[in-house]
Amino acid sequence: MTNPPKSKQPIHYIVLLILAGEAVFILPFVLARVFRATVLDVFNITNTEIGYCFSIYGLVALGSYLVGGPLADKFEPRKLMGIALVLTALGGLVYASNPSLLHLQILYGYWGFTTIFLFWAPMIKATRVWGGATNQGKAFGFLDGGRGLVGALFGLLGVYVFSLFIPSESVELNTVQQNDAFSMIVYVSAVLVALIGVFVFFFLKTTISEEKIIREKITLENIRTVLKLPSVWLLMVIILCAYVGYKITDIFSLYAREVLLYSEVDAAKTGTFLLFIRPIVGVVIGFLADRARPSLYLCLGFLLSIIGSVLFASGILGPGTNTLFFLTIIITAIGVYAARVLYFAVMREGKIPLLLTGTAVGLISFIGYTPDIFAGPMMGYFLDGWKGATGHHYVFWLLAGFSGIGFLASVIFYRSAKTISKN
Repeated sequence: MTNPPKSKQPIHYIVLLILAGEAVFILPFVLARVFRATVLDVFNITNTEIGYCFSIYGLVALGSYLVGGPLADKFEPRKLMGIALVLTALGGLVYASNPSLLHLQILYGYWGFTTIFLFWAPMIKATRVWGGATNQGKAFGFLDGGRGLVGALFGLLGVYVFSLFIPSESVELNTVQQNDAFSMIVYVSAVLVALIGVFVFFFLKTTISEEKIIREKITLENIRTVLKLPSVWLLMVIILCAYVGYKITDIFSLYAREVLLYSEVDAAKTGTFLLFIRPIVGVVIGFLADRARPSLYLCLGFLLSIIGSVLFASGILGPGTNTLFFLTIIITAIGVYAARVLYFAVMREGKIPLLLTGTAVGLISFIGYTPDIFAGPMMGYFLDGWKGATGHHYVFWLLAGFSGIGFLASVIFYRSAKTISKN
């Protein structure tokens, strides 16, 4: 069966997907992003050392994409995702116990397994099932936009819990207070992640019969069938290029600080601004894509990303160009987030069978998410090697290059899918 069934799915289905889709990454990534300085102090590690943890996660995840994908075609998504969330939450017990660097690296390797092997492909497949034959853009738009909002809310919850440990007479915490505060944040987050896992396991039930979305067995022929599809190879390139763009959005606030000479507070506001763009873009692009063809808006996303990155790289954004700076951020962010929303929403358009969604996602992700390994060191090489504006310009020229390749691959995808639909 090529296309998702037309049976309408309940609204709680997509709500659970959104909660699960971000909750699974709260412990390994969101807490470290929101409480970066605290994490470094509590574990007594450097930025480079926590970078090694992320690299270990990326390496384990890379293999997990490949071997875990086919499982989503054999077992119900709710079972795999529910187990993955609970296992990920259990890692929080180690995280909260102030582990050594070695144990922290092992923990991130463990999370690379639990968050990807049993979770990633089932989540994409479950989202595709909810979208049905006519709402793929909306489904993936809600998923990505909702994940952005859930991540921000988890961050606010963590900040609130942290504030409870701040003495009224002082804004500075001693080492013991820091450890206690962060441990409590981890415990609260782990409990919530586990609870979401339980709800997913029991309530993420589709109205479609099992035989229409899962296979009795996994065979090499399934893999060969997927690899024969041109859309699979194009999506590998498209996702790789789009994911590089998503990684580079991490330096927008740093660009504001080092190039436009913003204060640390104003630079942080720039990063916060992005948190609110992502859910808006996700929902709007999702609705628009269902009124045309998702691959058309995928092309548009890369085109906007090219325009924005060239403006950043050109050197015209300097101190005093605040309006143009934020306009450029909006253009680039819309392009990057639009591509991120839609690169799995085009699977139906690319004639990838629903029954083989997990296998396809595993193979595509194995190549598409390699930026988890190389994007950080690549950006660090230019930012550390060429201080100030020059290093940032080089990074955004890289973004322009990757976006250009992604645009070409998207145009080819659009044209080939259009030709197939006519035949």
